[in-house]
Amino acid sequence: MNDRRLRTTAAKAAAAAPTAARCGFDDLALGGELAATIRAAGYAQPTPIQQQAIPHVLAGRDLLGCAQTGTGKTAAFALPILHRLMHAAPRPGRPIRALVLAPTRELAAQIGDSFRRYAPRGTLRCHVVFGGVGKGPQIQALRRGLDVLVATPGRLLDLMNEGRVDLRQVETFVLDEADRMLDMGFLPDVRRVTRALPRRRQTLLFSATLAAEIRTLAGGMLSDPVEVAVTPVSSTAEPIDQFVYFVDTARKTSLLIDLLRRGELDRVLVFTRTKHGANRLTQKLVRARIQADAIHGNKSQSARERALAGFRRGQTRVVVATDIAARGIDVKDLPHVVNFDLPHEPEVYVHRVGRTGRAGARGTAITLCAPGERGQLGAIERLVRRRLEILQTPDGLAPEPSRPAARSGPAYGGRSERRVRETAGGERTPRPRGRRRRGARRGVAAAR
Repeated sequence: MNDRRLRTTAAKAAAAAPTAARCGFDDLALGGELAATIRAAGYAQPTPIQQQAIPHVLAGRDLLGCAQTGTGKTAAFALPILHRLMHAAPRPGRPIRALVLAPTRELAAQIGDSFRRYAPRGTLRCHVVFGGVGKGPQIQALRRGLDVLVATPGRLLDLMNEGRVDLRQVETFVLDEADRMLDMGFLPDVRRVTRALPRRRQTLLFSATLAAEIRTLAGGMLSDPVEVAVTPVSSTAEPIDQFVYFVDTARKTSLLIDLLRRGELDRVLVFTRTKHGANRLTQKLVRARIQADAIHGNKSQSARERALAGFRRGQTRVVVATDIAARGIDVKDLPHVVNFDLPHEPEVYVHRVGRTGRAGARGTAITLCAPGERGQLGAIERLVRRRLEILQTPDGLAPEPSRPAARSGPAYGGRSERRVRETAGGERTPRPRGRRRRGARRGVAAAR
């Protein structure tokens, strides 16, 4: 795909799209029943990504959409898909006409909930399939017929191999969080799925970051696409206040407990780099009499769902998670996100902190940076084009005097950590140098 053509098309799309000052959902040509459900859901004004993407999706164009997390990307593709399905002639046997692929179970479930919430009652059928749960109910739903199928790649391929899924009549294919699909080694599976789809179809790729790899992927999947990028690529939402504490690794847990006990943090989602790290931190918080639970790839789906439900209800104050939750958790009015460990790849930071400050609400992201993580912090700040505000570490928890707290020297602005790969639990481990990448499917286990 030619980048110059994409930029030209994007400029034309921006000029043709309705402006924020005069555009409401009624101006987007969505059907009357659908518009009524949107109003009933409490949506009054479309977000910028919705304003610019919905007209093109309604027109049947392929699209590459990029916007910050929490800005309404799901509705940007769900609403026009529902409109087109509701106004199309029914097909015998109720075949699957729209397919949405997502990298994690939590995100797939969230997308399915959105489709069901937006669709007028009794008009369309939507079902979600992912691993970690029994196939029985999923197979029964497929037998009854579906209009919209939301799936993770691993379980979808299992059902396809068993002859349970027929994708030959899919009209619209959506790849959500496309950059995450590449991160987790899903690309071979995505290609297997696309080979089962009709050649003549509408394809939509959505992401919060737009790296060169995404453009390459889009070039092989999209036909004469429109690019919609409504915010600076890889930026974080303005309502998010972003801070950093400099602290030794051994003192991070003590600092987190101190912040929780002093009331600096309310409900908080804490990100660690590994599953074992998440378990250890959760155990230490519980021993400190702080309500906490963990979410990672070794947890059963039912345990993950219980942890999220308790978090949403306010029964659990802290959820400690690996990066499988960086894109699959949508908790209303989540006030705080903490990066207990800095991610190896700066793009992951954008998705982590995007769990707060959603839908225009304010949020706070706090990073605990050890001396050995200064290079990662520098890479993050260059990516998001801003400096994280330094907070004074409480007495007794500050780094040793021999380790300066200021961002200076070769660690800041130097090379970032060497490239990493995803493993089955969604954690990142160093990729050996000088060896070709093998076993791309390993990352799929987290979403099966």
